[in-house]
Amino acid sequence: MDDAHDDVPQKPPGIREFTPRAIGAGMIVAVIMGAAYPYIVLKLGFGPNVSVVAAILGYLMLGILYRDFNRWENNIVQTAGTAASQTAFMCILLAAFDLLRQSKVVHFTFAPSVWQSFVWLAAASILGLLLAVPLRRHFVVDEKLTYADGVAAGETIIVLDSRGAEARDAAIALLAGSFVSGIIWLLQQESIAGLIGWSIPDTLFPTFFGLAKEKMSAGFSVSLLSIGSGMIVGNRINLSMALGGLISWVIAPHLLLKYGRIPDPPVRREVIYWVMWPATGMLIAGGLSALFLRWRVLARTFRSLRADSIRGDEFPLKWIGVGVALATIALVFIQKEYFGVAPWLTLISVLIALPLMLVGLRVLGETNWGPISQISNMMQALFALLAPGNLMANMGSSGTSGTIATSSEAIMQDYKVGHMIGSTPRYLTYMQLLAAPIGAAVVALIYPVLRDTYGVGGDTGLSAPASVRWQGFAELLVGGVSKLPADALVTLAIGAALGITFTLMEQKWKTWTPSATGIGIGMVVPGSVVFTMLIGGLAGTIWARVDPKRAEKLSTPLASGLIAGEAIVAVVLAIILFVMERAHS
Repeated sequence: MDDAHDDVPQKPPGIREFTPRAIGAGMIVAVIMGAAYPYIVLKLGFGPNVSVVAAILGYLMLGILYRDFNRWENNIVQTAGTAASQTAFMCILLAAFDLLRQSKVVHFTFAPSVWQSFVWLAAASILGLLLAVPLRRHFVVDEKLTYADGVAAGETIIVLDSRGAEARDAAIALLAGSFVSGIIWLLQQESIAGLIGWSIPDTLFPTFFGLAKEKMSAGFSVSLLSIGSGMIVGNRINLSMALGGLISWVIAPHLLLKYGRIPDPPVRREVIYWVMWPATGMLIAGGLSALFLRWRVLARTFRSLRADSIRGDEFPLKWIGVGVALATIALVFIQKEYFGVAPWLTLISVLIALPLMLVGLRVLGETNWGPISQISNMMQALFALLAPGNLMANMGSSGTSGTIATSSEAIMQDYKVGHMIGSTPRYLTYMQLLAAPIGAAVVALIYPVLRDTYGVGGDTGLSAPASVRWQGFAELLVGGVSKLPADALVTLAIGAALGITFTLMEQKWKTWTPSATGIGIGMVVPGSVVFTMLIGGLAGTIWARVDPKRAEKLSTPLASGLIAGEAIVAVVLAIILFVMERAHS
């Protein structure tokens, strides 16, 4: 079974997509994205959309060399870029290793070599890609989840490949949005502010009109990327995320201060240690409950894949089985040989990655935020219970679970793009599997260079907020689960109960029921981001009511441009700063 009956555009007969020139251009883009993206992840603590960036780089790369390339070849190239950049998740863990070696709380000496980082990351990434392949039909075709970054990349590819007045208007909207978004982000950077003498603030109303404490990121982010994401995600999810943001960054700090749980004045890092538990419970329970309620659809996904294993467009199921087995064996060997992690702990980390992946893919599809970094902190607590006091087992095993789950997010975004334009899923899988090791190699090489050039974890340079959180949890849990914050398991259970309740209510009253995944992700990402996404969604709704015809044609290209502009400029600036720093050293 293919997607022919799912209203998917069909590729014209005779058009080739997995061509040598597309593969070659994809390898080049994979190197570029793999080199540039770690800087962004370590600087911001999260990564802006890269599918759109990779699509535009693919268009430029193919356009320089060829005149007759097509959108399906461009999708192969952007798939390579997405796969390579997604491996930058490992930089969060590598930076946490460095921070732990500097810690005065624990004794930690482990420093992986470039080769060790590469083989570890390559094996975990490939395993994550393979495990996600059977889920394509479920999340993209049957569930029709949004995957906003994938939509933005698909619209970008279509616009770049189209002709006529409608395509011209869409292209103008895309380019205008990209230009304005990129300029605004650029004018917020310290390196540019130092040259021109002024800058645009990152956040407006940082205390949320006086209702929130300072340093809670509770205002409104001056980011058109967030506006564009909100326009695509939709108001129900935006409202749910805003509700989660209100709970964590406006209400919770006051309560935690009142009961003496955090010091005064509060900082976001202290608050996240408390609110992540109910948020994680809601994310996991809500995501798994939704999958349980649709188990027949999920079962049909695997049956269709078996039917397609010989003649269809899907990646064969038996190949997945062989690949998963080999990658798992490789991970067991790598972690035992290089990191001293017991094989049974590695096997548990692989098994845990499966529910993480299922939850993460649903949350990403609905909210456009990947929750794996936050959920992986809960995995640290689990491994603290299984191997008390063993920091390497704690960090390595939870990092392996997170890397496997994060890799699945990249391929699902690419499947969304392919579904929009009629690409062959099997070829997208091939390209992901080719590009992931390239990204792993580049990340392993570039991380120590970035660390030595800028430093990590400080107030200047690469602040690495996710790595700081990972370090903090490792220090907190070194004495075992007993060192968890008081009431952590209680709030985890409350969050899980709410997640199940909201998911059940959605079956009958979806329009009026908050999204469990939306609330959960809103509780762990900066409130300034989700509040701004809500503004974007409301602006899109007003536009659709005032001028429905133009909104229908231009809203998605414009939103895609708003997402793309900031991401493109962030990548370009990262490359420029890196080259300048190396030239002066």
